[in-house]
Amino acid sequence: MGRGAKIGLGIAIALVAVILLFVFYTLDPGEQPFFPRCPFLLLTSYECPGCGSQRAIHSLLHFDFKAAFRYNALMVLAIPYILVGIYLQYFGGSRRHPKVEKLLFGRWSALTVLVLVLAFWIGRNLF
Repeated sequence: MGRGAKIGLGIAIALVAVILLFVFYTLDPGEQPFFPRCPFLLLTSYECPGCGSQRAIHSLLHFDFKAAFRYNALMVLAIPYILVGIYLQYFGGSRRHPKVEKLLFGRWSALTVLVLVLAFWIGRNLF
């Protein structure tokens, strides 16, 4: 992919992100039928690791961090990790910080993330 195509793709992704953030800011997922409901929750009455993420995003955009954490703590805590990953992957961070990339996204990181997600999934349904 050429430099122009990468810039175009980046602009398109940024535009979609701005539109989605606007939708999540203006519409409350807890009150609007427009937003999808979790099929796992509907089938089992147990929350999946993603349950509450839409409401958490809405709360974060309104700077209600306490509510966002209550809706989905894992998603809120994962945001810095995701942003670091985006920086490393798409903004040249892996060349500048190879040790950070190796530590956070290296060999054992996928297993660590999987264990954390499973622990959160089980924990949120027990307590």
